[in-house]
Amino acid sequence: MTEFLEKQFYGNTVQEWTVALGIILGSVILSKVVYWIFSRVVKKLTQKTKTRLDDLIIDMVEEPIAFAIIILGIWYGFHTLTFSDFVQVWLERVYYLLIIFNVAWLITRLFDAILEEYLVPMADKSETDLDDVLLPIVRKGVKATVWVIAVIVGLNNAGYDVGALIAGLGIGGLAFALAAQDSVANLFGGFTIFTDKPFTINDRIVISDIDGTVKEIGIRSTRIQTLEGRIVTIPNKTFSNSPIENISSEPSRKVVLNLGLTYQMSDEQMEQGMKILRDIAEQHKDIIEDNVLLSFNAFGDFSLNILFIYYIRKSSDILQTQTKMNLAIYKSFNEAGLDFAYPTQTLYNFKA
Repeated sequence: MTEFLEKQFYGNTVQEWTVALGIILGSVILSKVVYWIFSRVVKKLTQKTKTRLDDLIIDMVEEPIAFAIIILGIWYGFHTLTFSDFVQVWLERVYYLLIIFNVAWLITRLFDAILEEYLVPMADKSETDLDDVLLPIVRKGVKATVWVIAVIVGLNNAGYDVGALIAGLGIGGLAFALAAQDSVANLFGGFTIFTDKPFTINDRIVISDIDGTVKEIGIRSTRIQTLEGRIVTIPNKTFSNSPIENISSEPSRKVVLNLGLTYQMSDEQMEQGMKILRDIAEQHKDIIEDNVLLSFNAFGDFSLNILFIYYIRKSSDILQTQTKMNLAIYKSFNEAGLDFAYPTQTLYNFKA
């Protein structure tokens, strides 16, 4: 057994490899124990405090701290081994990258938690929709900035000349620009949405046969929930090149009714029908506008037509208003003995 432990592989004995792997395994077990302590003990203590800030911090730091313990175990375990200078340099670079990325992960998690706990409720309470639009952009922008800085710092600590890398990107700048045409177009499309404001969050719009409610406006794309409940993601450049119908911006909903009465109606009955419609409009002023249009407008093939146009108030429920108006018309016309027409034909049989 002793001889086996003294055998060397890649410059280290089996015993040294076993100790290193044991240290790494021990760090993984320790990270699990620390995570359990945070989840079962520390969280219960923070729940007793009046503020939620400590609960958020503990919830966000427990996983990065557990990962940091594993990183420390990997570092200590590999430092018990002997490697060539080349391998040692690469291990240190990877170690630096892991530390920096773990810190970036921790920062973004804390930012997300604070945003959800404090800024999102404030945005929900405000009357303007501007903060609802800007909040997702701020969230993505800050997180992207943190990760870009992490990558730059990580590459720099890993021994790479970041300045030279950035300068080298200029050589392929043209190819990159061609490949990024759609992304740039989407960015300008997002800028157009913010400046022209053809719609805001929670507006119902119709674009390219897509009818739905705007749920999120991002830098690159906009999410719309269709009437069927599905989420559709539309690139922002589409809004620059397509007509947009903002249904929510309409001051009122126009409803056009063509009521056909039978040809058995007298002129007095036609006037009575129009009077009934005026009375119904007067009785429902709380849900429809005052500008009602009424006309005996046509002699149809099988009916005498009355045109009745009214406008549903913006604050009224569209379907409920139409139901109330239609029921009132149907009931009143039936009580007055005014019969609605339907397609009929009269056949005459002439004998030779």
